[in-house]
Amino acid sequence: MNPLSEHRPSSNHGLRTFVEASTALQPLVVLVGPTAIGKSRIAIEVAQALGTEILTADSTQVYRGMNVGTDTPSEEDRQRVPHRLIDLVEPDEPFNAGEFRRQALREISRLYENGLLPLVVGGTGLYVRALLNGLWAGPPSDRILRRKLEEEARARGGESMYQELSRVDPATARRLHPRDTVKVLRALEVYRQTGVPLSKAHEAHRERATTPFRTLILGLTMERAVLYQRIDQRVDVELAKGLVDETRTLLEKGYSRDLVSMKSLGYRQMAGYLEGEYSFDDAVRRLKRDTRHFAKRQMTWFRKEPDLTWVEVQPDESVRSVSQRVVTLIDRFLRTLQG
Repeated sequence: MNPLSEHRPSSNHGLRTFVEASTALQPLVVLVGPTAIGKSRIAIEVAQALGTEILTADSTQVYRGMNVGTDTPSEEDRQRVPHRLIDLVEPDEPFNAGEFRRQALREISRLYENGLLPLVVGGTGLYVRALLNGLWAGPPSDRILRRKLEEEARARGGESMYQELSRVDPATARRLHPRDTVKVLRALEVYRQTGVPLSKAHEAHRERATTPFRTLILGLTMERAVLYQRIDQRVDVELAKGLVDETRTLLEKGYSRDLVSMKSLGYRQMAGYLEGEYSFDDAVRRLKRDTRHFAKRQMTWFRKEPDLTWVEVQPDESVRSVSQRVVTLIDRFLRTLQG
């Protein structure tokens, strides 16, 4: 028996009947939180209780062959609950928030047609925001300006470009990694074209945007020191599962370190080790440090999301306990929609 079956959201006609009869309301549940907090395990229990599927909002799990470093759900997990929007493209193929939104909307429509409540789970805030509010189109790329920025980056170095972005658009700089040159240059391109920081443009878009969903956004949080311990433990587990070998295989297949996919956490640090830039111990130290910084940026992003309900995970709390609390909040949300 499903351990959460007694907590399945209830109504006079049941969850399936409710969703089928209420598609005009388009109910949607989103579960977010920083890396290593336990979203995946909690989401599986919640999805089983709801009798639905998981729509993954993770910008790294879209890549095939990158399983260890992205914590892609195992085959066993996928047998328990179907996971969608993972393993979509090869590591050298482009993928962005706009494509995620298009594919996510198709999956959501399919779930509605089957009377199921969509459950979006992930840590990529931009993907969630794009799904709920659409995307700010922004000015089209200026090839001449972009070429000039790329030349500046080669001459001055990526760190110098990041420092410039920090001066003109500190809010965007805080959510980007200094080595994410593609996004740093795009933000500088927008600023030089319009004189408006990208963060301000996004903020104005959010104020005008409307969502087609009645959304419940739940954010998992926990004491920072405990989360950082979990991050260190997760890195150790990834290494034990073969993160170094997985990175080596990707490099041997010809995937460049300059690819967006290969700059993601784990692969960037292990590639540096494999190519002799620093020792294994230093690679591990860098990975743990960078993952902690990434989690901090995730929390900064999610704290700015309006109408987000926080669910604090206690240090020794079981997955089942947290899942029960999440399902209770979803039940309350659905009852509210019923009026």
